[in-house]
Amino acid sequence: MASLAVWGRRNAFNVQKVLWFLDELGVPWSHHDAGGAFGGLGSPEFLAMNPHGRVPVVKDGNQAVWESHGILRYLAASYGGERFWPSTPGDRAHIDGWMDWAQTTLQPDFMKLFWSYYRTPEEQRDRNQIQAAQQACEHHSHLLDDWLDGRPYLAGEEFTLADIPAGTALYRYFEMGLETVRPPNVMSWYARLADRPAYRKHIMVPFRELRGRLQF
Repeated sequence: MASLAVWGRRNAFNVQKVLWFLDELGVPWSHHDAGGAFGGLGSPEFLAMNPHGRVPVVKDGNQAVWESHGILRYLAASYGGERFWPSTPGDRAHIDGWMDWAQTTLQPDFMKLFWSYYRTPEEQRDRNQIQAAQQACEHHSHLLDDWLDGRPYLAGEEFTLADIPAGTALYRYFEMGLETVRPPNVMSWYARLADRPAYRKHIMVPFRELRGRLQF
């Protein structure tokens, strides 16, 4: 029986990061729908696991872990050995830097674009807001392209935690119907991610149910 359990919606961006990585690790896990139309985030049982009432949450035995990047680090340290998050301080800091950049810079701009364009009904869209978010995402794409020149993955030769937060955004960015820049090194990286079964299973999934929908 799986000792790891995950709470969250499968179409939620931050939940997808965790599901992808769990399958990369190859550990058994179970899933509980929570949040959005499934509700449950304000129940005493859920708040006992995460007082903030947000998904994803992972419970490993008696240990509850919340916040997607905290979960990724916990899982890597607990089940990944040195493979995805090495213990050497310099190597770990390099990976953490890309994870934190994705969370504080790339993801906010991508989510602004996704919400202002894809999640907002066409008649309510703000074209200036969309254009500004699109320009920010293009800037990030070129930055990634420059960094990936000569590197197959963000931290170097091997796939690590560094690739998950930024890599999760790529599928929706390219498939939501907007014209996007597609720099060659980014596209090569995207192709390598798309070759991974766990990425195809949890990230490259239809999201049409979110179109024009401001509520979950």
